[in-house]
Amino acid sequence: MKIAVLVSVGRHPVSGAARYSRNDAAALTMALDLARAQNATVDVLHAGDPSNPALNDYLALGARSVEVLDLSATPGARNDTQNDAAGPLAARLAGYDLILTGTRAEGAFDTGMLPYRVAAALGMPLVGAAVDLSVHDARAQVRQFMPKGLRRRVEVNLPALIAVHPLANVAPKYAYARLREGTVRAVATASAGSPDDHAWSLRPATAKPVRLAAAEKRSGHARMLSATTTESRGGSVVIEGSSVEKAQVILAYLREHQLVDY
Repeated sequence: MKIAVLVSVGRHPVSGAARYSRNDAAALTMALDLARAQNATVDVLHAGDPSNPALNDYLALGARSVEVLDLSATPGARNDTQNDAAGPLAARLAGYDLILTGTRAEGAFDTGMLPYRVAAALGMPLVGAAVDLSVHDARAQVRQFMPKGLRRRVEVNLPALIAVHPLANVAPKYAYARLREGTVRAVATASAGSPDDHAWSLRPATAKPVRLAAAEKRSGHARMLSATTTESRGGSVVIEGSSVEKAQVILAYLREHQLVDY
């Protein structure tokens, strides 16, 4: 059985530094465990920049090598847009029995559509939000993550593409010795591009504003009563006065509830 794992470059939530994607790391660990049980081979693929140092992290997580489809040399590509990776990946993945990938990348505004586009191009079924996986008799048994702690088991015929949930039942293990032994191989390829490329541009992601909220000081019984009645929850409406006086009222409220420290 031939297994492929699609990996992407993640981003640290605080520093923004490039690193391995936690979703794809879970998919890689799941694929390696399955390969040992099925005596299968695992190929790790990435579409993007082969010089990104974050790809070495996947070597430390167990990949013997990472094959990078270099899309930067695509003729006529714009510098401010990403080349379409779905087409080259689908062409490279033809003939695989099982493809695993994370649910979505960690670039803040990623759509999570790449697994669906690759599966559609290959004409194979897709199972999303997988938390564990087993293969028997050319069929994959997948346990899916569902809202509110629920789980669902589904079966799918191989070949198939499985998108792994971040809460998958795996524990990636990082080893520096494996990083030194593995290799990252760049393969030149071309992307046909998309007719909608001109409508997209790349820029650094910005943090969303955090809404200030005063800490709830009422008892649980009082909160339950307020949820079933229309009584006022306090506060005041300032209509009269100058803008300075209104600003002073707001500042006093923020200081009272310790939402500002000045």
